[in-house]
Amino acid sequence: MIVTVAFTNGFQFAVSQKVFSFWGNIRVQHYESNKPSIAEELPIARNDTVIGIVRNDPDIKTAQAFATKYAIVKGRESIEGILLKGVDKDYDFQNIQSFLQKGKWLAFPDSGYSSEIDLSSYTASQLKITVGGKALIYFIQPDGSYRVRPVRVVGIFKTGIEDYDKLLAVGDLKLIQHLNGWQANEIGGYEVFLKNYRMADSVAARLFDKLPQEWNAQPISEIYPNIFDWLNLQDQTIVIVFIIMTIVALLNLVTCLIILVLERTRMVGVLKALGSSDGIIQRIFLNHGAIITVIGILGGDVMAIVICWLQQRFGLISLPEDAYFISKAVVKLNFWSVLAIDIVTFLVCFLVLLIPSLIVRKIRPVQAIRFE
Repeated sequence: MIVTVAFTNGFQFAVSQKVFSFWGNIRVQHYESNKPSIAEELPIARNDTVIGIVRNDPDIKTAQAFATKYAIVKGRESIEGILLKGVDKDYDFQNIQSFLQKGKWLAFPDSGYSSEIDLSSYTASQLKITVGGKALIYFIQPDGSYRVRPVRVVGIFKTGIEDYDKLLAVGDLKLIQHLNGWQANEIGGYEVFLKNYRMADSVAARLFDKLPQEWNAQPISEIYPNIFDWLNLQDQTIVIVFIIMTIVALLNLVTCLIILVLERTRMVGVLKALGSSDGIIQRIFLNHGAIITVIGILGGDVMAIVICWLQQRFGLISLPEDAYFISKAVVKLNFWSVLAIDIVTFLVCFLVLLIPSLIVRKIRPVQAIRFE
C-alpha cells in the first residue's frame, strides 16, 4: 500500500508539475468565452490594480507576463507550425530549467526585441536544426499577409508532453507585441505560480471575485482538463488496489490465527481445565496476532522505504515518455500517509483477528486435552 501511494503520488506530482512549470498554476488574462486551451490571446493592457491584487495575495509566489502567437518556422529542408510563447526579461526560467536539453534560454537586449528562440526537441529534429542554427519564422497576420523574421536557435527543450513538444516554442514578448501592433504595455496575460499548487481552485476563485470585470482567472486544471482528469483517475486505481490488498491481507491473517489456535488446542484445554476464562485465552491469541501484525507492518514499512529509495536514487523502473509524460517512475513518500496506512491497517487487522479467536470459546477442555 505504501509503495502504491508513493508511486501514484509521485506520478501525479511529476506530471502536474510539468504542466504548472510551463504555464503556472493559474492563468490571469482577458475574459474570452469558448477559447481553446492553446491559442492566441486578446491583448490587454498591464494593470497596476490587477498586478497589485495578484501579488498581494498571500498564497501567490510570483506572476509573470506572457503572450502567444502562431507562426511557421522554416529550416533548411522543412517547415513546422508552432505557437510562439513570448516572455519578457523578468521571466523566471528556473521553473522550466529541467526541460532544457541543449544550449540556453534566450537573452533579452536592452532595446528592441530578441532574435533568439528556443525550440522543442521534436520541432528541432523535424527542421534538422541544432543549437546555434538559423531559421526563418513566418508570422501570419489577420489580413492574410505574413511577416518574416530571421531567428537563431539558442536552446532545445523537451517537456515530455506531446501537446507542448509538437507545438510550443519560446521567444521574446516584445517580438509578439511588435508583430501584432500592440502597445508596449499590452500583454496576453499573467502566469501565476502558487506556494501550494493544491490551492489553485480556491485562489483562482478568490482572484476572479477581486479582478476587474474584463479580467479572468482560471486554474490550469480547467484549461487542460484532459490531463488532470486522467491524473484524477489514478485515485480510483489506488482505491481498487487497496481493496484487493486488504482482502488478501485479512485472509492471510485469519488463516494464520486459525492455524495458531488449532496448533495450541491442547494448551487451550489445559488452561481451561486450570480455570482460565475464555476472555483471558482470547487475549493471549489476540496479543500473538497483534505481534504478528506489528512485525508485518514494520517489515512492510522497511521494504517499502527501501524500494522507494532505490527507485528515487537509481530510477530502476522506466516508462515510455510518449504515453506517460515521464521517462521514469517518480516516488513521493509522505510520513503522514505512511503513518495513516500503518494505523488503519493495524486497526482493521486487529478487528478481523477477533473472528478466529472466537474458536477458543467453542473448545471443550476434555476434547482439547485429548486433541491430536
